[in-house]
Amino acid sequence: MKSSTHDYVIVGAGSAGCVLAHRLSAEPGTSVQLLEAGGRTTGVFKDMPIAFPRYVLRRDLNWNFLSEPEPYANNRIIDVPRGKALGGSTAIYGMVYARGHRHDYDDWARAGLSGWSYAEVLPYFRLSERSWLGQGKYHGVEGPLEVCVPRENLMYQELRAATLAAGFPVTDDLHGENSEGLQRNEMVVTRGRRGSVARTFLRPVMHRSNLAVTSKAQATRVVFEGTRAAGVEYLRDGQVHLARARKEVILSGGAYGSPQLLMLSGIGPAAELSKHGLKPLVDLPGVGQNLIEHPFLPVAWRALPETFKCAMRADRAAVSVLRWALFGTGLFATNGAAGSVFLRTAPGIDRPDFQLICPSVEISAGNVWWPIFKKPAHTLVCALSMIRQESRGFMTLRSANPLDPPRIQFNLFQEQSDVDRMIRGIRAARVIYRSAPLSRFHAEELSPGDQVQTDAELEKFVRSVGAITQHPVGTCRMGTEHDAGAVVDAELRVRGVQALRVIDASVMPNIPAGNTNAPTIMIAEKGADAIRGRRLPAAEGIS
Repeated sequence: MKSSTHDYVIVGAGSAGCVLAHRLSAEPGTSVQLLEAGGRTTGVFKDMPIAFPRYVLRRDLNWNFLSEPEPYANNRIIDVPRGKALGGSTAIYGMVYARGHRHDYDDWARAGLSGWSYAEVLPYFRLSERSWLGQGKYHGVEGPLEVCVPRENLMYQELRAATLAAGFPVTDDLHGENSEGLQRNEMVVTRGRRGSVARTFLRPVMHRSNLAVTSKAQATRVVFEGTRAAGVEYLRDGQVHLARARKEVILSGGAYGSPQLLMLSGIGPAAELSKHGLKPLVDLPGVGQNLIEHPFLPVAWRALPETFKCAMRADRAAVSVLRWALFGTGLFATNGAAGSVFLRTAPGIDRPDFQLICPSVEISAGNVWWPIFKKPAHTLVCALSMIRQESRGFMTLRSANPLDPPRIQFNLFQEQSDVDRMIRGIRAARVIYRSAPLSRFHAEELSPGDQVQTDAELEKFVRSVGAITQHPVGTCRMGTEHDAGAVVDAELRVRGVQALRVIDASVMPNIPAGNTNAPTIMIAEKGADAIRGRRLPAAEGIS
C-alpha cells in the first residue's frame, strides 16, 4: 500500500475543504494533503456564469445521487445534484451569495454553542469577502471571494417597483441593517468568471510546496489507532493508498459524504453499522440524522417576446459570448437573476421564511435558439425557496461498499406547516409578479396555472412538483455535551475520538435562511482558526 504523511489530511475539495487547504497551508512548517474524488472541471464554458445549468447536468462532474421515494411528495424520487470536482458543488452551482439571517446564528449560540453567535461569525464572513459594497461594519474587501452584482439591469428596476407595489420592502444590503426584502442579486463571480472555491481559494495556493492536492481519490475509511484518527484510506487508479495525518484528519465531504465516511469508519448508529457488517467504534446515533434541505419549486408565466430570452437568439448570443470572453462583461457574465426577495409570509414571524430568486432569463440547459427556426416559447420563472421548514430527513448507508451511493430521505413536506408555508410563498410570488410594471412582461400563469387557486389545489401542486435547492445541511450537527444527537462539539471535533473533525455544511444544527455556500465558507474559516487555536474578536456594535 502506498502511503504519504502530512500534518493534516482533508477529505473533500469543496466549499469547506478548499478554504481549509488555503488557510492551513499558510502556516509555516505545516503540511497539508487535500483529497478529492473528482478532478478538474473541463469544458469551453465551464467558467461562464450563465451556462451553469449545463454543468448541473454534467454527469462526470456530479455524484448523481437520487433520493429514496419521498412518502409525502407522491413517492417521487428526487434528483440530488452534488459536485464531484475540485471546487465541489461550486463547480456546478448558481453562484448566489447569501449568508442567512443574523437570528439563525444567534439561535445556535442560544442552544449552547459557544462562539457561534452572529457577532462572533460575522468577522469570518468578512474575512473571506471582497465585496462590491466596500469595507464596512458588515463587509470585507481583502478576502479571496469576490461578491458582485450584475451591471446589466436584468429587469431589476421593474422587479423593484413591483415588489414595493405588492407591499414588500426593498433593501440596499441584505447582510446589513435591513436584512429583509428585495436586493439586487449578489453573485460570486470573479472578473466575469464563475467564482468556484477552486478558483478563489485553491488555485492561488497550488504552488505551495507544503500543499499536496490529490484528485480522483475516493476516500473509503478513516484509519484509527485506538480511538485516534491516524489517516485516511483512499482508492486511486484502482489501488489503495493511505494518507497519514500527524495532527488531524478533517472531513469536508458535505452533508452526504462526511456522515457516510464516518459510518464506513465505525462511527454512527451502532445498530445501523452492524446491519452492514461494520464494527462500531463509537455509537453516535446522530450521524446521518437531521438532514435539512430547502424545499423548492418554480412558478412560471408565459412571457411576452420582449423578455431577455430574446438575448438568447444564436446571433445575439454569439456577440454575448465574445463580450464575456474578451471583457468578462454582459449578460453571460451573470447567472441571469435580477434579484432575490427575502420575505415573511405570515405575521408574527421574526425573520424571512421565504426566498424568491427572480431570473430575467429563462434558466435552462438549452437557452440558445436559432432565428431560422420557429421561435421558442418565452417563459418567465420565479424560483421559490422555502428557507424555514420543520420537516427533517436522514441519510444512511446503502451498504458497506464505499463506492455505493448513500440512501437519502428528505421527508419533504412531512409537516403540514411546510405545505402551508409553501402555499403562502406561491401566493406572495403571484402578488409581486402581477404588480406593475413587472406584469407587462408576462401573460397567463403556466405553473401551477391560473386555474389552481384553492389551498387544496395548491397543496396537490406542491406535493407533485416540490423538489430541493441543493442546500443539504445538518447530518453531523454541532451540539453540547448534553445533546445526545450531536456529532461534533462547538470546536467541530467528533465526539468519542481524537484528532478528527468535521468541517462543512453537515455541522449546521439548523439551516440558515438563504443559500448555504457562504455559511459553509464561514464555517471553514472559523474551523481553520479553531485548529490553529485562534479566534477573531467578535464584531462590535452589532445588534
